[in-house]
Amino acid sequence: MTDRAHHRPSLPGSGHFEAIETTAHGADPAVLAEAADRAATALVRGARDQVDADLVSRVVHLADTEGLDTLADLWAGAPAESLAGVLWRLYVLRAWVYADPETAALEFDRGRRLAPVAEAISGVEDPPGPAEVRALVDAVLGGVVVGDFADTLFRAAAFARVAAAGRAQHESAGGSSYDNDLAAARLLTLADQLERSGRLELSGMLG
Repeated sequence: MTDRAHHRPSLPGSGHFEAIETTAHGADPAVLAEAADRAATALVRGARDQVDADLVSRVVHLADTEGLDTLADLWAGAPAESLAGVLWRLYVLRAWVYADPETAALEFDRGRRLAPVAEAISGVEDPPGPAEVRALVDAVLGGVVVGDFADTLFRAAAFARVAAAGRAQHESAGGSSYDNDLAAARLLTLADQLERSGRLELSGMLG
C-alpha cells in the first residue's frame, strides 16, 4: 500500500497571512490594516465544521511559528474592541504566561482570594501552578476556533483580572511598589478590554 503524504491542515486566513507577509514592507498602511482585519475575521469566523485537533494546535501556537513580532505588525495597532485587537491581546496574554509561568501562577494564586468570581470564570485548575496557567491560556486560544468565542473572551478576561489583583498585592522587597502597581494596571486594562469585547460578541457587534 502506498503511503499518503501527510498534509498540514489549512489555517483559516492562511492565504491572507501569506499575502500580508509578501507585501508588508512598503505597503500602504490602510491596505495592510484591511488585510490584517480579513485574516483575523477568517481565523475567528472560519468554518468550524472543519476544525480538528491539528488546526486547534496551529492556532494556539501561531505566535510560536510565525513570531510574536509578526502578529504585532498585523494586529497590535488594531482597536481593542475588534477581532484583530482581541486576537493580539490573547496572544500577548499567552506570551506573558509562557515567558514566566511561575510568576503568572503565583500572581493568580494571590489574586484568586481577592477576586473569587473571576477565578471561577477563568477555570484554572486548583491548585494553580505553572502547568495549570499554561494549560489555561492554551485552552483560551483553542477557544478562538472551537466553542463559544464570547465565553473564550470572558475566560481570558477573568484570568487577567485575577492575575492583576495578585500582582497589585506584590511589593518589591525593600522598595517602592510603583512598577508592580503600573504593571497591574496594564493587566487590569487588558482584562477590561477583553470583557468589553466579550459583551460586544454577545450582541453581535464585534467585528
